[in-house]
Amino acid sequence: MDTCPKCGESRWKTAASDEKDEESGIGSAKKRAPRKILRYFPVTPRLERLYMRESTSSQMRWHKEGLVCDGKIWHPANSMAWKHVDNMYPEFASDPRNVRLGLASDGFNPFGMLNVTYTTWPVILIPYNLPPWLCLKQPFWMMSMLIPGPKSPGNNIDVYLEPLIDELKQLWVHGVETWDAKVKRNFTLRAVLLWTINDFPAYGMLSGWSTKGKFACPYCHKDTEYLWLKFGSKHCYLGHRRWLPSNHKWRRNNISFNNKVETRDAPVPLTGAQVLQQYESFEQVTFGKMSNKRKQREEDTRWHNWRKKSIFFELPYWKDLLVRHNLDVMHIEKNICDSILGTLLEKARLDMQHLGIRKDQHPIIKNDKYNLPPSMLLFGQGSEGIFMQNPRRCEDARWLRLQYQEMCEREGVQGVWTQNS
Repeated sequence: MDTCPKCGESRWKTAASDEKDEESGIGSAKKRAPRKILRYFPVTPRLERLYMRESTSSQMRWHKEGLVCDGKIWHPANSMAWKHVDNMYPEFASDPRNVRLGLASDGFNPFGMLNVTYTTWPVILIPYNLPPWLCLKQPFWMMSMLIPGPKSPGNNIDVYLEPLIDELKQLWVHGVETWDAKVKRNFTLRAVLLWTINDFPAYGMLSGWSTKGKFACPYCHKDTEYLWLKFGSKHCYLGHRRWLPSNHKWRRNNISFNNKVETRDAPVPLTGAQVLQQYESFEQVTFGKMSNKRKQREEDTRWHNWRKKSIFFELPYWKDLLVRHNLDVMHIEKNICDSILGTLLEKARLDMQHLGIRKDQHPIIKNDKYNLPPSMLLFGQGSEGIFMQNPRRCEDARWLRLQYQEMCEREGVQGVWTQNS
């Protein structure tokens, strides 16, 4: 196949010199360069090899035979999402040799810090049947594909994922006959993809819900409470108090937030059936360069943030999963910290004045100049020298985490997740 069946574009890169050679009949045997490259590595043979050794075959049953159930989450098998799959598909759960997989993907520059615009997206599968001290070790990771290119695939990543989705459907519907070295006989191996693991931008690519704009929160979806900062020129999201206990004092503190008292309950995430129902309300996109760009008028009247129908819904069980996508909190912590610092260092005082909140922080105009009142956290006399003498203290993630945890305990906030160093 030398042309795309949808848009008719050539599969190969063309240059002016190549066109002249074709017209003159010269260079017909010249090796041509493809426009796009996908390196795909089948997963099924590697899953079969896990059962061809007796010791590994025994470890693949650990989630059923060696799991500790004491009310704590030591392993994904202790989670509600895992148990939900077992309840929905008891036939699949009856054989502990059937594999539960997780999919992780993110882009990186293979050239490091060099000034080269390039991105590579590996797609890695993780077998969760193994015990926790093995399933996240690199020898058991399975790289299913490698997507190289000068730019991120964006929404077109679904085109690259097609061979993987076809293989996962085959493993779910029909399975594959596999030799079990522990019991010395063949069995039908099946597999299910439990969820994906990614940071926030990659979540938008894999799920189809854009993580930008006024409906950026995939949990609140169309009920996301957003606010456009006039001076900061960015969206701000102020609905986070909905997760606090109903009697928490911050729910009634309107001056420090958005001049509103929060009485709403926490939002409920969309189920797979609800997502499919929303897919029917908009026209599906056409992948590739020929796709039409959205008009600004359509963006202003849009009631959702869907950009496509995710290819993962082609899996027969995907709509029934309790958790379809997991977020990599480590990257989100860094991005949110950068965003907060950027907001504070720009024109946050003017936006607070425009919103009518935190009047003690409003700028004061004197002699045609802005004078900023002192903030709650301010360097005292001589504090700058102490800070510069020991900057490592402020870079220590453990120290920052403890300070944040102590502050939350003083304010009565419970259930705040902090990452271990």
